[in-house]
Amino acid sequence: MTLSTHVLDAGRGRPAPGVPLTLYRRGGDGWQQIGQGVTDDDGRCRTLAPDDLEAGTYRLDFDTETYFAASGQTGFYPEVPVVFQVTDAGRHHHVPLLLSPYSYSTYLGS
Repeated sequence: MTLSTHVLDAGRGRPAPGVPLTLYRRGGDGWQQIGQGVTDDDGRCRTLAPDDLEAGTYRLDFDTETYFAASGQTGFYPEVPVVFQVTDAGRHHHVPLLLSPYSYSTYLGS
């Protein structure tokens, strides 16, 4: 499985660069960190995880507090954890985040 993400600042109508990300996989001992990265100028992170992720439960943490501070905004959500389950390890999974200071949404993209 491969994984990508794209963070868009819906309040400003543009990509959200500089959002730190951490990827975890749930195992027998709880959550283990398996990747990290930062969104680029287009709000994308292409180096988040290795290309050989297995089926399982994952958590992608978006450090929105860092982004809001750097962009001069005050946000209500200092972090956004997105937990998702992969059942088809052969499929590409795209987890976008639409972000504003007082709300967020996510979905399974392509």
